Amino acid sequence: MTSSPEVLVHARDIELEDRVREAIERRCGQLAEEFREATRFEITLSEDGAGYLVQGHATGKNTDVATHANASEPGPAADQVLDKIERQLRKLHDKRIFAQRRDAQRDPPKRRNST
Repeated sequence: MTSSPEVLVHARDIELEDRVREAIERRCGQLAEEFREATRFEITLSEDGAGYLVQGHATGKNTDVATHANASEPGPAADQVLDKIERQLRKLHDKRIFAQRRDAQRDPPKRRNST
């Protein structure tokens, strides 16, 4: 059984709609299911001139990724941040998995002659 990730959504000096907050939490839950090493997601939304700035941070076991994005609406900006976090988590995950395979292929075990 897997535990749900810790998802923190901060809205700095803006009113954040419940549907945006729920969408962020749902997407973080999906990312946590796919990348079990990520256990905490922290998303911060704030106004930035005419648009919104969203900063995202995902942490967990041997995992620490962060990114940010700007958009005219908070929902699309949050989607951009979560897309970037997903790409970064995929890259880290693939490096861990495939590094072992590459190392094994680079140094194959020696064959023994049976006579």
